[in-house]
This record gives sequence, C-alpha cells and structure tokens, in this order.
Amino acid sequence: MVTSNEFKLPDVGEGLTEAEIVEWHVAVGDVIKVNDPVCDIETAKSVVELPSPYAGVVQELLVEVGTEVQVGTPIIRIGDAPAETSAPSAEASAPSAETSALSPETSGPEPEEAEKPLTLVGYGSKEDAVVRRNRTVSAPAAAAGTGVLAKPTARKLARDLGVDLATVTPERDDGVITTADLENLTAAPASSTEPAAPVGGERREPIKGLRKQMGQAMVDSAFTVPHVTVWTTVDVTRTSELVAGLKANRDFAEVRVSPLLIVAKATLLAMRRTPIINSWWDEAAQEIVFKDYVNLGIAAATPRGLQVPNVKGADRMSLVDLGTAINELTATARTGKTPPADQTGGTFTITNIGPFGIDGGAPIINPGESAILSVGAIKRQPWVVSTSSTHRVGTGEDERIEPRDVCTLALSFDHRHIDGEAGSLFLADVARIVGDPSTALLF
Repeated sequence: MVTSNEFKLPDVGEGLTEAEIVEWHVAVGDVIKVNDPVCDIETAKSVVELPSPYAGVVQELLVEVGTEVQVGTPIIRIGDAPAETSAPSAEASAPSAETSALSPETSGPEPEEAEKPLTLVGYGSKEDAVVRRNRTVSAPAAAAGTGVLAKPTARKLARDLGVDLATVTPERDDGVITTADLENLTAAPASSTEPAAPVGGERREPIKGLRKQMGQAMVDSAFTVPHVTVWTTVDVTRTSELVAGLKANRDFAEVRVSPLLIVAKATLLAMRRTPIINSWWDEAAQEIVFKDYVNLGIAAATPRGLQVPNVKGADRMSLVDLGTAINELTATARTGKTPPADQTGGTFTITNIGPFGIDGGAPIINPGESAILSVGAIKRQPWVVSTSSTHRVGTGEDERIEPRDVCTLALSFDHRHIDGEAGSLFLADVARIVGDPSTALLF
C-alpha cells in the first residue's frame, strides 16, 4: 500500500508566521529525494528555496502559486515510490539509475516524527539530492478551494486584468479556462463599434511580503526618530581617477570597482573620528548603544521591494575584501533571495541613488540604526579650482573654472543623540576622503 506524507509550511527561522508560494519546482508524478527543492516561498524578509524533507513521488500540490499561507499549513503531498518504479515518470528527465537508489530509509520519517515542526535547518545531506531538471509549474487547476478549472497562465492573466475567473465561460469541453477565453472576454466584439472594456484602467497588487514589512519599518522610523539631514557637494574627480586605476590593478581583477566602494571605505574611516554615528538609541532601555564593529548596509532596489543587506565586520576588511563583499551582497539582493541573516544586525547604511540620475535626497534611517548616507549621481560640472593650496578663498587668486566630476552626499541622522556638530564633522570627513583619497592616510 502506498502511503503519503504532507509537507507543512515550516518555520523558516525568521519569527514569521506566514509566507507566499512564489514558484513550484516540481509537478505531480515527479520522483524526488530528500532536499530536492520543491518551491520558492516569499516571507516578509526574503525569497527562500524550500527543500523537501521527504523522498518519494509528488502526489498533489495543495497550494496555488501566489497564495499566502500560515506556518503549519500542508502545501504538498508526497507518497512513497512504488516498489515496481525504478525511474521517474515519463515527464521527468532524471536517469533511472538515480531513482533506483531510493530506499526505505529515505522515504520519510515515521508517523510520530512527521508531526514534529520542520525548519529550514538540517534537512539532510545535499549530496543525496537527485540531479534533475527544475520545473516551474502552478498548482493544480482547482487547488486552494477555488473550484475553478484554469490553466496557470490564465490564472496569472486574470490576476493582471482583475478578472474573476468564476465569471468566465470556458470554450473547452473539459471546462478548463484558457488565456484565449480571457482575451475574448476583453476584446471588442466584431460587430460593435463600442469597446468591450474601457481604454486604460488600473491594476492592483496586494501589499504583502517584503514590501509590506519594509513599508511598515519606514513608517515606524520616520515617525519615531527625529531625522535631520545635512548635505555637501564634492569634487570627486580624484576618486574617479582612483577607480580607473583600481580597475587596471590585478588585485582587483575579480572585483567590480565603482565610486561606491571608495565612499564605503571613506565612511568606515570617518567613523573612527565620530564613533557616535555608529551607535543606536535604545528607547526601551533608555541607553545609547555604542557599537565597536560596523555592519555596513547597502540599500538595494529589488523587484519585490527595498532590501538592505549588510557586510558584517566591514570595518576590519581590506579594500579588496570590502569590494567583493559588496558585489556579492548586491547581486544576491537583486534576485530577491537575500537570506534573513544578511538583512539583520546592520549598524549604518549607504543608499546609492546616483545610478538613477538623482543628485541627492533626504533618506529615511534604517530601523535599528542612527544614520544613513545618500550618494548622488556623479556628474561633469564646471567647478572652481586652484593651482595653489595657499590661495585666499574668494579673491580669485590662482583660481580658474574647470569641468570636474561632482557629487552630492547627504547624511540623515537621529537628532536625539547625534547633534549637528557630530553629523556635520562626520559628513565633512567622508567628503574630504572622496575629494582626495590620499587623505585617508590621516585617519
């Protein structure tokens, strides 16, 4: 007799109680092993790949893509591989030699063990996972209690159009709604001069997951922390020259070097002279917490909202290591799959708005921190320069106008414990280093 196990949505270790099914990587009939990825889920912090705790045959996908479910909800049913089955179904591409290795020991825990709460930590050895093609599929047509049969592409199109599938009459004999049914519904009738639907319209997206969590965090920060922002505009031509030189340096061959790296290093050096920038106001304890380490956050825009992964111990890194860490964090963040551990514990954040062509702004402090630095676009602009380091400002002595690389830096800080002097001195130090990187030797 073939038995089955229901895999319940596990606690992914973030203290969260719900998640959304983003993609299925398996289909009904697939033969899988322990730790095979079955789906991607999105929590309020990140997108996580969910591995299977059971081995066997996928019997049923219990939740549709796009559905938000509570921890502990069954999401997939996996049955034991039949004894006479030594290979995956005809749809699967894995060789039969791989699935013949399935044994009673890997077919799932005993019934009493199946009731234990599952987490994403310790599902078993990755080496045991079968190598096979990943498949992105939607849940069965009538899953999640919708009672409506529809192709996965039709469900997505219906969501985009704001159409209730229950109101659509399918043309197929089996009653399955297709994209053609939806297109016919919204198309203008051939015999009518009036459009079937108004031109233009609106589209709604539920506020959930990462965007919901970040939105609430920004509201909490903006209305509980008294923000003050100071600006300075800097000639960063020498930083541009340094970046060009580092790109040609073999030590940086594997690093994507940009002005952001120099700004990050300048920030870490400037904190040595103004350590209160790296502190935090603990309202509950009524204490100012000074950090003797810097976990440097780099704000990154992703399709699912803003993420702020941070480089742990950035102040102890060489320039090469810092550049490598920033590159890896931002690349992962753009996929929306930054692990929760990389998004917590930050002490200071840099937001780089320059790539969007924006000169500057007043950023909101990331929760749990006390300051954030905004880096604007580097633009070629006319600038007053001097051939002498001793000329008197404003006299015109030894001065001329030249095209230079210019950038605006803006610092927002918590004015409860960081006063204007400390904030201004810190920003001036950052500006001095990016204006002339050789001054870093003084810090």
